[in-house]
Amino acid sequence: MRTVHAADLLRLTPDDPPRTGLAVVVAGDRVEAIVPTAELSGAYPGVRVRRWAGTLGPALVHDGPLPPAPTPRERVHALFRLGVAAVLDEHVTDSALRSAAARNEVAVLPAARPPALVTGGRADLAVFDADGSCLATVVAGRLVHRRA
Repeated sequence: MRTVHAADLLRLTPDDPPRTGLAVVVAGDRVEAIVPTAELSGAYPGVRVRRWAGTLGPALVHDGPLPPAPTPRERVHALFRLGVAAVLDEHVTDSALRSAAARNEVAVLPAARPPALVTGGRADLAVFDADGSCLATVVAGRLVHRRA
């Protein structure tokens, strides 16, 4: 099943200048394409489109200890509220926390890497408001957080 994520602005990397008129096509857990929104109806008829207010871009890599919370599951979900889809291996040494990360498809990386939206890459996306707060997080193609 495909889903299109579109926003007023899109960044391919956190340092990329925001662009208008682009959307991300997600198939399963992968980015299938990054296309002009004007081409969506012709190229992807009937596809589910999620339109977001804010700036859409790659989900973040968290490079420090996970936020404190009462349970490992809640610690992982605290990451989603920040727009995070990946953590560093050194910060998930506890087996319960590692299990919670795996169940939620959080990528556990051996070293930090810059997040980027690329065709064929894992569909880890985040939408940020103008004030930098996270509005939505998609991990491996699955919407895991949406701010009410």
